[in-house]
Amino acid sequence: MGCGRNNNIGGTSHHHEGCVCEVVKTILDIQNQAVNDDCDGCGTSCFLEPLGGLAFPSRQQADTRVFMLLNTNGLPFFAWYKSKLGGMHPSPFFRVEDAFDCCATLRVVAPVDMSEGDEVSLLNEDETGLSLCLIPDVCDFKKTETCLTVDLSAFAGVQCIKDTNLHICD
Repeated sequence: MGCGRNNNIGGTSHHHEGCVCEVVKTILDIQNQAVNDDCDGCGTSCFLEPLGGLAFPSRQQADTRVFMLLNTNGLPFFAWYKSKLGGMHPSPFFRVEDAFDCCATLRVVAPVDMSEGDEVSLLNEDETGLSLCLIPDVCDFKKTETCLTVDLSAFAGVQCIKDTNLHICD
């Protein structure tokens, strides 16, 4: 698959790393281990354990914590993936596959709609980027084979969206 799964970050030095680095590394740890802790007070905290806890109020089988990275203007970062709808489409949704220093390998996650479970095209009208007004139509996610490596220090925020089962090992 080429996305660098199952690499443990234990023992990695976390000196002088920013908040985004720490959050993404924590998401990776949560995805890579089975932890049975009670929910904390913030139902959408990126630090909520175990995986599946964002599916409040009940936990479900999950292998992924889907999140968005936000730039300094609060806008979502997005990447292009080859869509089953045909062509290239943007998505602001990611799964962390590996983290090292303040870099991470991310898998692009395709958005899926509420009605039929089909991919949602988030392409804007001029087909050059992301249409933010279409994001509310997203209720679920599918894995893609598109991965990229990013410098986490380039982002100002992380917004955790949903814990879901992308059937990563299937």
